[in-house]
Amino acid sequence: MTEASDRYVVAIGADSAGADLKNLLKQQLEADPRVDVVDFGVPDASDDTAYPHVGLDVAQAVARGEARRGLLVCGTGIGMAISANKVPGIRATVAHDSYSVERSVLSNNCQVLTLGARVVGPELAKRLVNEWLGYEFDPGSASAEKVAVISEYEERGGG
Repeated sequence: MTEASDRYVVAIGADSAGADLKNLLKQQLEADPRVDVVDFGVPDASDDTAYPHVGLDVAQAVARGEARRGLLVCGTGIGMAISANKVPGIRATVAHDSYSVERSVLSNNCQVLTLGARVVGPELAKRLVNEWLGYEFDPGSASAEKVAVISEYEERGGG
């Protein structure tokens, strides 16, 4: 059993296209002893808040250290990934298969996973999120040097 001190925060969010899947994944996450969940909305499909607002809010929470990981859902996952990646220090990716989810963390140290509710079904999404939670980036891995290049470029202001 995971100790309370081992728990970490996962920030979640969706737009109207992803709200139903996000709410399903929220239930799964709330039952997971590894995490505490902070929901940045939207509460349901009737809320027309555009995806960039939610994506940026979740990514900023991760960048500020208020959450260790972020999970975002929209129609394809693409818009959320683009939005989240605009936040300095964030590496977000859309992934719809187990291998991509694994490599996003192990090879790229992505803190934010985005999913497309119109691309993956609920059972696959639940499986991918569970797998995602089980991966941790190894700062001593061969990939660490590659991730450092990206981080250093970003810290220099892209120039």
